[in-house]
Amino acid sequence: MSLEIWELLSYVVTVVGLPLAIVVFLFEQRKERENEEEEVYQLLSDNYQDFLKVALENPDLRLFSDETTAALTDEQKEKQLIIFAMLMSLFERSYLLLYDEAMSAKQARRWNSWEDYILEWCAKPPFRSHLPQLLRGEDPSFVRYVERLVASRHDV
Repeated sequence: MSLEIWELLSYVVTVVGLPLAIVVFLFEQRKERENEEEEVYQLLSDNYQDFLKVALENPDLRLFSDETTAALTDEQKEKQLIIFAMLMSLFERSYLLLYDEAMSAKQARRWNSWEDYILEWCAKPPFRSHLPQLLRGEDPSFVRYVERLVASRHDV
């Protein structure tokens, strides 16, 4: 092959190949990031399922009650508070890992399920009564988010 053909091929590689390689690289990076986000979401969901198992193992604490729990012993009250603290920790972790002001549609869909969980639990009097104590020491932006969320819902 002549020098001109090699030179032409190098221009083709530079003009077509390099931009194509960059596009493929960016596509793979985006795909990898989406896979990581999905894995984080799945791990958090698994943690929530584990939490539900703990709640299910303690029916005497009436964690799912829509009424104020009356007549719990001191030990039951402490167990209830510890379990609620576990849940709040999970909510904060999900907020820190999933929430962003500028989310894609897929990210927003993932986050909205966690927001639903937070609202559902904040509507339960036993949980809501401990909310100020549970939010103490948590990430300040998470605390503001929960407070705004609860304040925006009149039924909570």
